[in-house]
Amino acid sequence: MLSSLPAWLGVLGAALLVLVIAGLLTWHQFRRRPPLPPAASARVEAASLADSAVPATPGLPGLPPVVPDRSRLGRYRIKRSLGRGSMGTVYLAHDAQQGRAVAVKTLALTREFDAADLADVRERFFREADTAARLRHPDIVSVFEAGEEHGLAFIAMEYLPGHDLLRYTLPGRLLAVPTVLRIVARVALALAYAHTQGVVHRDVKPANVMVDLDAGSVKVTDFGIARITDARRTRSGMVLGTPSFMSPEQMAGRRADGRSDLYSLGVMLFQLLTGALPHRGESMAELLNQIANEAAPDVRSLRAELPEALADVLTLVLHKRPELRYPDGRQMAADLRSIADQIDAWTGPGVEYSRLDPRHNAGH
Repeated sequence: MLSSLPAWLGVLGAALLVLVIAGLLTWHQFRRRPPLPPAASARVEAASLADSAVPATPGLPGLPPVVPDRSRLGRYRIKRSLGRGSMGTVYLAHDAQQGRAVAVKTLALTREFDAADLADVRERFFREADTAARLRHPDIVSVFEAGEEHGLAFIAMEYLPGHDLLRYTLPGRLLAVPTVLRIVARVALALAYAHTQGVVHRDVKPANVMVDLDAGSVKVTDFGIARITDARRTRSGMVLGTPSFMSPEQMAGRRADGRSDLYSLGVMLFQLLTGALPHRGESMAELLNQIANEAAPDVRSLRAELPEALADVLTLVLHKRPELRYPDGRQMAADLRSIADQIDAWTGPGVEYSRLDPRHNAGH
């Protein structure tokens, strides 16, 4: 045993050397590993607590499971869903910093766009949101902040009680004509302001106008959203905007300015008055052909009691050539308000709108 001791010492020495080297390498890798940021550390801690204490529950669509009552986007605590759109969901949320209710609209950019387009779309998203945030008008929804978290882009904006105009486009649920004209006049003035700021909406339609009739509130929403979705829709073969409300020049891919928004507003006015769209086709090709080539019908062919002056407004605003429409929303708003005042003066309480037919109004 004594004679073999030097050999054993050599083996033990080599083993100790290997252990020391392995320890040094492990220590070096540990030092190179960056510490978790506070937010990530908090998420890890929350996940550990969730695994050990309560089962995780689903959070926002597209987000990983979260601990109950901790669903957030940025500083906004999500309370409930208000509605779902083509690219995301609108939530009612609480802004703890400002102590107010807000609406948070989400856009799943990473899901909706290819990786090659994502950087451009993300830049466009923040640019358009910043532009919308600079609009200051009583009839345009206020945008507070844009951000991105958990793979979702989001816009925090003014929370609006009430509902959009879509419900008032159905036969049997149409609003009184003077009410329609005054709502659309306010939208026309809001658009006129935006156009002076160099902002074109590009997707004016009943779903993008919120109203609270009891409070007398009218708010135009979703400025810039159409431009954000342009990349996806163009790549998939779809046209920008909602087809039934598109102007002929927008449908053809030409430059859209404020007069294009007014055309869309004219389509909305026609629908709010009649419960029908001016152009309807059994296929997309037929619809687009009508918008491009066929004049809109006289609104009195669907509702004969409407005054001629109102039919003239619609003929003007729905003209195929932009240069022959109203130059801006201010003149359109003035005409609509004038007609609404005349209707109020002609009818009076309890008088039906059939009295407005020119054949029955010779004495007025």
